[in-house]
Amino acid sequence: MKINKKIIKFVLMVFFFVIVLGTFKALAEPADGATIPVPKINVDITSPETPEQYVDNIKILILMTVLTLLPSIIIMTTSFTRIIIVLSLLKNAMGAQQAIPKQVLIGLALFLTFFIMSPTFTKVNDEAVQPYLNNEITQEEAIKIGEKPIKKFMLDQTLVKDIEMFVELGHYEDTVIRTVEDGITKVDYSGVPIQALIPAFMISELKTAFQIGFLLFLPFLIIDIVTGSVLMSMGMMMVPPVMVSLPFKILLFVLVDGWHLLVKSLILSFS
Repeated sequence: MKINKKIIKFVLMVFFFVIVLGTFKALAEPADGATIPVPKINVDITSPETPEQYVDNIKILILMTVLTLLPSIIIMTTSFTRIIIVLSLLKNAMGAQQAIPKQVLIGLALFLTFFIMSPTFTKVNDEAVQPYLNNEITQEEAIKIGEKPIKKFMLDQTLVKDIEMFVELGHYEDTVIRTVEDGITKVDYSGVPIQALIPAFMISELKTAFQIGFLLFLPFLIIDIVTGSVLMSMGMMMVPPVMVSLPFKILLFVLVDGWHLLVKSLILSFS
């Protein structure tokens, strides 16, 4: 008589759980018969008694929501976008997808972002965060003051046509100040709301990153073309050109001190 394997597995699992539960019960019982004090967990939810408590609860809810969106805010309002795209394009241009882990590129991009944004973050902390923590200004004033350095950084890196597009589409013309001095029209975009400035900044960063990536692709593309032509002329059509060109790409990148030049160029591009 054949016994089904599923029945055998079920019986063994039941036997295993019985042993484990018995062991836990034995460990839970004290040796002298005394009871073990178990801490009581009590979650008490009380209704706010004053309007100020309602406002404080709403502020806490908004703060928790902002914390969940913090990674996206860092990506959209800092130099992280340009840096990570350029590093990713470099990785693809070299053909070293496995040699350079994604975690390394993200870590390098994060620390370069902290280095580039440190003057802006320091200004926000000195002018907005610390006065707010010392009860010198209100929360609304801290947000307005802390927004100015970040907006200035984004405005310095955003193309004028991108800002004009979102200003026109969002009907924010009244926030733009235009003055004429000596026949030259000067435009002040500092009053443009943040919801129009962030997408304009993102588009400009994508364009700039792609321009830098195109320049990075050129030398590695030449190596690929030369390698493919040499292999074709030698009749080695079955040999993948990438396998032969990769060592030469790495050698070229190391000889010109590529990481030093690339990181320096990225930092100076934000100055």
